[in-house]
Amino acid sequence: MITIALSLMLYAGLAAEVQPVKEAVEFRQPQLASAFGKTVIAYGGGAGIYFASSPDGGRTFDPRVKVADTGALALGRHRGPRVTILRDSILVTAVAGKEVSKNNHAHGLPEQGDLAVWRSLDGGKVWTRTGVINDTPAAASEGLHAIVADAKGNLFAAWLDLRATGTQLYGARSTDGGLTWGKNVLIYASPDGTICQCCDPALAIDARGQIQVMWRNALGGSRDLYLVHSADGIHFSAAEKLGEGTWKLDACPMDGGGIAVDHGEVVTAWRRGKEVYVANPGRPEVRVAEGKDVAVAAGAKGLYVAFSSDKGLRVLTPGSKVPVQIAAEGGYPNLVALGDGSVLAAWEENGLIHTTQLR
Repeated sequence: MITIALSLMLYAGLAAEVQPVKEAVEFRQPQLASAFGKTVIAYGGGAGIYFASSPDGGRTFDPRVKVADTGALALGRHRGPRVTILRDSILVTAVAGKEVSKNNHAHGLPEQGDLAVWRSLDGGKVWTRTGVINDTPAAASEGLHAIVADAKGNLFAAWLDLRATGTQLYGARSTDGGLTWGKNVLIYASPDGTICQCCDPALAIDARGQIQVMWRNALGGSRDLYLVHSADGIHFSAAEKLGEGTWKLDACPMDGGGIAVDHGEVVTAWRRGKEVYVANPGRPEVRVAEGKDVAVAAGAKGLYVAFSSDKGLRVLTPGSKVPVQIAAEGGYPNLVALGDGSVLAAWEENGLIHTTQLR
């Protein structure tokens, strides 16, 4: 039986399960969103995209809805659907294609992957595909993207792009709720020929309305995290390296990191080697613990940092010096701040999607 399991392991409460479906499929890569009084989750399973809405701020979820069946869905290693809540609609974005690539190194990615958009006007019951964000066909085939919205409903998406030789970072904005997207813009191209080829980018909007874009670079033999910002989604600042150390690595760790705005300050969290670090732009990084696959969110009390480790799935909460375990197994955590000031965590574990509320 395949279910979403809602587990309140960190704090006392009653566990619950969303109504199971009959498909024999493993659910993977959960992504949360919370805004305008709604809390929702999206995730993938096989070539399908799934969605569920919570009627009570993340404590339970209504039965899942299948957003779409695709021929091939980019899924795994931080790939998969993303979900965004606007005032009058909900969007799901994902990289999908008609068939799976036969390339020996494609690992199940779409043969011709595009960053597609689905839109719902009724809270997630009915979905309509509205278009594709990348304006060069198949440029988003690597399957790694992020999307963010401001309070006015303007959207910005960023993704790893393959339209040229070497992997570049591209973006596009929408000013009509995701119905149409502007011309794709080059955010960053490494002078060494490629950015890190399989690490997901991260996005946030700060208190000034600046779009913050983070990605893992490949520069000078190192795989470090970099940041740019933009006021309009068209023009971007010079790239700024995060942290003072460096990771000399001639490979891709397939691990991008997270970014949040904590009481007006941009904060990033990411992996270097076996360690997880937190860093504000322009300041030294601070070690958290050993781990990988980092996620962050800023609640009313401060920053929450979740990650996988050999001690299970762990979270560092505001005011704590030592991370606590929220699951003995599982991986690929995702966090979102809720309207009541708490933070909701989701992760995948043995083909199920689990959630728990962090206070």
